[in-house]
Amino acid sequence: MTDRTSFGGLPVTTALRTAFDLGRQAPRIDALVAVDALLHRRVVNLPALRRYATAHPGWPGLPLLREVLTLAEPLSESPMETRLRLPLLDAGLGPVAAQHDVLDPRGRFVGRVDLAWPALRLAVEYDGDHHRERAHFRRDVARLNALRAAGWLVLRFTADDVLRHPAHTVAAVAAALRERQATAVARPH
Repeated sequence: MTDRTSFGGLPVTTALRTAFDLGRQAPRIDALVAVDALLHRRVVNLPALRRYATAHPGWPGLPLLREVLTLAEPLSESPMETRLRLPLLDAGLGPVAAQHDVLDPRGRFVGRVDLAWPALRLAVEYDGDHHRERAHFRRDVARLNALRAAGWLVLRFTADDVLRHPAHTVAAVAAALRERQATAVARPH
């Protein structure tokens, strides 16, 4: 198998080789963002990338790629979702479900949340600037009210939270997890 192909008449690496190369480049968060994005867009798939890595032992950066492949999430819809998820995992707050569909008690769709601990009905959302647009904001308010009515606690974070205050973000999620766990234990079944 060749690692090269052509795009617009120019020689380029194949999607698989590109994912392999990007996943081996530090820093770890950038490698994971790149791999998540390629997986989400279905440019490559995780089993094929794992096989490719196994077939290239001893290549520089392979230990990093192996770690990235254990953290990769094809459902991650944006680089910022990945950047939000990784510190939570690093803090031991996983496993966390990505792009979780929330249903009401009757089984009707309420909304999809970026990250979730379904058993605790805790959701974490990344809100980019587009959430400030009037129509988007109105939909968000209705959706958040519906999630609350379904018993969910939703924590919302911005780029500033994720990029400048990751320790605070992790602490807020950890506190919410502890609170929800205590409530779940205290709640009679």
